[in-house]
Amino acid sequence: MRISTNTIYQAGISRINDLQTEQAKLQQQISTGKRITSPSDDPVAAAQALQVSYAQSVNSKFADTRTTAGAKLNTIESNLDSVTNLIVSTQSTLVGAGNGSLSNSDRQNIATELTSSLQTLIGLSNAQDASGNFIYSGFKTNTAPFVASATGATYTGDSNQQLLQVDSQRQMAVSVPGNNVFHANGNDVFNTLSNLVTLLNTPITDTTTQAAFNTGLTNGLNSLQDSLNNVLNIRASVGSNLNEIDSLNTYGSDRDLQYSKTLSGLQDLDFNSALSDLSKNQTILTAAQKSFVATTNLSLFSLI
Repeated sequence: MRISTNTIYQAGISRINDLQTEQAKLQQQISTGKRITSPSDDPVAAAQALQVSYAQSVNSKFADTRTTAGAKLNTIESNLDSVTNLIVSTQSTLVGAGNGSLSNSDRQNIATELTSSLQTLIGLSNAQDASGNFIYSGFKTNTAPFVASATGATYTGDSNQQLLQVDSQRQMAVSVPGNNVFHANGNDVFNTLSNLVTLLNTPITDTTTQAAFNTGLTNGLNSLQDSLNNVLNIRASVGSNLNEIDSLNTYGSDRDLQYSKTLSGLQDLDFNSALSDLSKNQTILTAAQKSFVATTNLSLFSLI
């Protein structure tokens, strides 16, 4: 069978082109560190890598959401800590107000102190987060939840809780409506303080007014204790959510590490093998090029 000169040329050029293409692919793999540079390199592994990458992206989004949730809950916890300290301090002050040796003027001074505490508490109830949103307004985050009134403060927010999807199977409340904090179970801490201010400003002139004062003071202290217990229960719930976020972050980090390992196994290049293939391919390419030159120089005229 005769082989034409054109066939020899085409075969040689085709072989050299194939080797150069393979060489370029190896160089690209080495430069990127990735075994798969296009889906055609390994369709099955490429499809698996796409699925794992998506799962890792979703996991990362949940981590971002947990960061937001943690910031919101920490803001609430810090605020409730201040509320707790104020109520405890007020209780201590009121215990002293029951001292029978105090004069009407002394009790009025304590009333002035409680008035300041009431104003401070209203300020705490209208706290805002780093974004300027009121933390106790429910969904009405642009509205101050409490407005001072003659009997304490009126709630203007709503009863909704903000929820965030912190994991695939977990929605978490990251807000607390103000009426659940300061107006809980029929116990209004603002009204309690306002009534105590009125009580302390009322002069004691006889046994009847003394008995009324004692009863009012006892009721006020009991009411403040109920408010304190409610705040502590809410703080416990917030703390529990913060602990859960820490646990979810740990699990999320573990998942991300596993996803990264899986992707590495699917995509990453075996550098030792690739460098060996690159060297071998270069040797073959050089030999092919020399062979092509030698072959194309063959001619009967060179023998004359």
